[in-house]
Amino acid sequence: MGKPLISNIIVAVNGSDASILAAEYAIVLAKENQCRLNAVYVVNEAAVRRLALNKLLAREESEEYENDLEATGKRYLHYVKELSDAKSVEVELEVRKGAVSTEILAAAEEKEADLIILGAWEKNKNPRDIITASYREIMTNAKCSVLLVKEPLIEQIYKFA
Repeated sequence: MGKPLISNIIVAVNGSDASILAAEYAIVLAKENQCRLNAVYVVNEAAVRRLALNKLLAREESEEYENDLEATGKRYLHYVKELSDAKSVEVELEVRKGAVSTEILAAAEEKEADLIILGAWEKNKNPRDIITASYREIMTNAKCSVLLVKEPLIEQIYKFA
């Protein structure tokens, strides 16, 4: 038998309910398949720059805002670590800075991921809003499979895993 189909997973975490559900899904999948798991949060520097260019943030404010985003990302990743620890799954955490799609794709390539997991299921969201431009970019350019988590019962599945 050759290499397993899935041995290394990247899950994109952005703090949305959908990304936390995706993390729970990734944890269950990693546990069931004994995979490596990497959770990645990206500080979207392009969005911060747009705010600064539109003069919605002063230079000092944009630096402070970016630092706040990084601290927020670390909190979300810490929560993912708590979730994974509860299921005895090791997870590597990483905060990156840049464009979301570029950084998720780079992380997947650097970690030699077999699968990228993205959160897509959101209660009370229009289905057309589920797929962001960043996610389309990831799905189009990923060198590995990409899974959009739309499983509405993942919280229960995670709970009993």
